[in-house]
Amino acid sequence: MPLQDPQLLREQVQEAFEEGGILSQATQQFQPRTGQTAMALAVADVIDQGGSLVVEAGTGVGKTFAYLVPALLSGERVLLSTATKALQDQLFARDIPRLIAALHLPIRLALLKGRSNYLCIHRMQMARQDAALPDRHLVRMLAKVETWSLTTQTGDLAELPGLDERSALIPWITSNRENCLGSQCPAFKNCHVNNARRDALAADIVVINHHLFFADLAVRESGMAELLPSVRVVVFDEAHQLNETGVNFLGQQLSTTQLLDLTRDLLATGLQLARGFADWQGLASALELKARDLRLLLGQRQALTKIKWTGLTPEGIAADAWHHALQGIYDAADNIAQSLETVIEIAPDFLRLQERIVDVMQRVSLFAKASDPQMVRWLDVTASQMRLMQAPLDIADTVRERLLKQSVASKAPQDASDGATQDSDSVDDEVPWLDEAIAKPRSWIFTSATLGDEPTLRWFTEPCGLESAQVLRVESPFDYPNQAAMFVPREIVRPNDPAHSSQVARLASAAVRVLGGKTLVLTTTLRALRVIGDAMKQQLDGFGIEVLMQGEWPKRELMARFQDATPQQGGCVLVASATFWEGFDVPGDALQLVIIDKLPFPPPNDPIVEARGKRLEAQGRSPFNDFFVPEAVIALKQGAGRLIRRETDRGVLVVCDNRLATTGYGKRLLAGMPDMRQLHSQEELHQALEELKS
Repeated sequence: MPLQDPQLLREQVQEAFEEGGILSQATQQFQPRTGQTAMALAVADVIDQGGSLVVEAGTGVGKTFAYLVPALLSGERVLLSTATKALQDQLFARDIPRLIAALHLPIRLALLKGRSNYLCIHRMQMARQDAALPDRHLVRMLAKVETWSLTTQTGDLAELPGLDERSALIPWITSNRENCLGSQCPAFKNCHVNNARRDALAADIVVINHHLFFADLAVRESGMAELLPSVRVVVFDEAHQLNETGVNFLGQQLSTTQLLDLTRDLLATGLQLARGFADWQGLASALELKARDLRLLLGQRQALTKIKWTGLTPEGIAADAWHHALQGIYDAADNIAQSLETVIEIAPDFLRLQERIVDVMQRVSLFAKASDPQMVRWLDVTASQMRLMQAPLDIADTVRERLLKQSVASKAPQDASDGATQDSDSVDDEVPWLDEAIAKPRSWIFTSATLGDEPTLRWFTEPCGLESAQVLRVESPFDYPNQAAMFVPREIVRPNDPAHSSQVARLASAAVRVLGGKTLVLTTTLRALRVIGDAMKQQLDGFGIEVLMQGEWPKRELMARFQDATPQQGGCVLVASATFWEGFDVPGDALQLVIIDKLPFPPPNDPIVEARGKRLEAQGRSPFNDFFVPEAVIALKQGAGRLIRRETDRGVLVVCDNRLATTGYGKRLLAGMPDMRQLHSQEELHQALEELKS
């Protein structure tokens, strides 16, 4: 039961964070921090009173315990959302169980992921009967999955050793919103997805991720419509990713990969369950051909390209060719729908296929019309696929209208066994868990190490519709002037110079030879990653230092190889981009040098970036000062945050962009960074690296 006396909760939280308190017994690394306690008390207050709290807690504050302790002590049911599945697993398997044991609380904990993370027994069985698996490796891997399926309790594919999360087998053995048969599935009774949902319905603390939360808001995908009515406290960790995640889910998309997956499922199901009832091969081939024709409208592309789409047709594509391609997809889908109508009673698989085909036809019709003026539309094009995209510019309206406006907890859910059997995949604009209100308002907590570069955290609160939320900023307890140094090479060419990446590689290789590895090189583009990584491999050849590059191995394996490298083995360098700017946590001496190739401004030609800039201009504001610079501050802080993870860490940050030292906006970027001591020459850099070796 929730605590009735708010003062009691504050007292218990205060005691927990004191020296000799419960937390000091839970972990040997714990030491009282003023900022952590202040954050925990603020969280306790908003849990009691309801409303919204936004907390920027610098690296080392201990924000995880700061929100978990009051949440656990409150006795409320809590939904905890994280940015990544890796952090989800860490909270579920390590942090929360440790606190539950220390606090001696009878709390039931559950982990809930998206359905594509769980083995689908029915689709696994279908894959075994299907002769179309692309290669022998996948056939062997399927056999391992089948053996594992006999013993797994959860069906969570993360438990299966050797299965790469990028494996081409994943779509064959998992379901998604489009192809799940729901309660009509022959394996429904043993469905791992529904077992996970049932556990969540019975739990006091449920750990999810941002993708799952917004999937539920968008299409009722996750099954949380049954879970959320009784949840009064919702915590978003790593909240700086919330807006971009939400934008991706609250829009619409249609991809050629989606169409090809549909043709594969149509052919396999038709031949297995209704051979001879229709020309399944011809129907599937026709849609596949039209999907490939659509992709070929933009010719050969190697890297991901975003194509602007402000009128009826995307830029660079003739209107007649575009509409002819869309009409071809619509007609091929319509032919499939008519054939499915004749076999729909044979098996539930055909009903689901028909629903998917109808959905495709609706999306084609949507993209054949002009875009909603409140949305931005574009194409994502790679070497193998095209995605038609339409999305809002931010999540502000959704948060204000569908979360905060009726931010109250409603009635408790039905019995878990009943709720787990409900079909929650139907598209619906309503949010039933907000319909029936009770007196006590819901509490929303949003926290991250980086949420802005000014007191009101406007960078985060404005696009998330949280302008009225309480804001708290807690500084990092690290002694940055003594723990870390920063160097900005003045003589390096500007980032737009073709020689820039080569100069970064030479500087990085020279620094690595001094330090003996222990280096993370972060790039802002994949092209720079390849140029710098390849050059460093050549320049460090013969020095016994391993150079790892993003893309060579799965992220989890790259992190493990980097962290396990020792000076005796010669040391290690990782050159990476994108997701490695955050979520790469290597405390201690394994990482002592972080090199960033250039200031991480968002790409100005990105359709969403451009649309956001135009909206600011229409409001009389400066896109550069109010969007580009704050975005760069956040990204730069995230990248620099890889360096110092504990009070005992030491290291050097090198930013290979002299604009940081020579421009007015560079001063603003520096002001948003940790207060590291400044190095002014290559000689001082060399000396600082030598000191790290001692």
